[in-house]
Amino acid sequence: MSNYCLILIWVAVVWFITMATDVQRIEVVNGNKVRRYQPLWAAIIVLPLVLWTSNRGYIGDTYAYMKIFSELPKSISGIPVYMENVSKDRGFYFLSAIIKVIIGNKVNLYFFIIGAVQAYLVFKVYRKYSINYVISFFLFIVSTDYISWMFNGMRQFLAVTITFAGISFILDKKYIKASVIILLAATIHGTALLVLPFVFIVQGKAWNKKTLLFISVVIVAVAFVGQFTNILDALLSETQYKNVVSDWQSWDDDGTNVLRVLVYAVPTILSLIGIRYIKEADDPIINLCTNMSIVSMGFYVISMFTSGIFIGRLPIYFSL
Repeated sequence: MSNYCLILIWVAVVWFITMATDVQRIEVVNGNKVRRYQPLWAAIIVLPLVLWTSNRGYIGDTYAYMKIFSELPKSISGIPVYMENVSKDRGFYFLSAIIKVIIGNKVNLYFFIIGAVQAYLVFKVYRKYSINYVISFFLFIVSTDYISWMFNGMRQFLAVTITFAGISFILDKKYIKASVIILLAATIHGTALLVLPFVFIVQGKAWNKKTLLFISVVIVAVAFVGQFTNILDALLSETQYKNVVSDWQSWDDDGTNVLRVLVYAVPTILSLIGIRYIKEADDPIINLCTNMSIVSMGFYVISMFTSGIFIGRLPIYFSL
């Protein structure tokens, strides 16, 4: 809690600094001249969070990642043998093994490197597209996504940030490049493959027919949740996630908390209230973000009636 308060204080400090000094410059984004934060200042703002990732104690899955790191080979010659026993998300384990060979048995430095890569990929996008970088950083902190992901679901979040870094390809409709980025992310965490069809679904104007069809699918899935669960189990039967449904049922996973669903539904609700202004502006970034928020809310609604542990981990690909 004390560290959380300290980082909120840091947000307040950098906000006042940005108000008192000129830390922005003119850049061209999507063909428009805009004011954006200097890259160095943007990096300084997020640096305390990255430092914290390397000294976070035993939050969430930290101990499990420490154990994984301790079992990684110490030399390049040991990597091929180690990788023979890795059956899923091989990209993550290979990358981690390479890092360990370079830095040695320094687990805190390992966490720092992974955290730095994640922060770079996320906040590079926010610096480019957000009209207020500090507000974006503030929202990331108060959402506590950094705890859920940078301090906990580290492997999946690395995949999430890789797909997120490809947002410019989605905006420019460079589907092959976007797909390559997503496939790369899928080697880190297989759930990244989920993003592939949504590269096309979120295209176009906000609240278009494709997003309305997705909402209809969500409603049907919730209305027939038993059948949906059976279908999901069948679809995953030949994948690395074949035990997902049986696991959440055996663990009595009662779904995502309704308050979390309501919080993450706010962008969608606001976009619906202000749909007239969004349509008048017809800004491709706002359209994309609106449609992404609809998808995020849809998955959260499904997770509320199924599994918070498994389905509830999917919306992060879209809520960022």
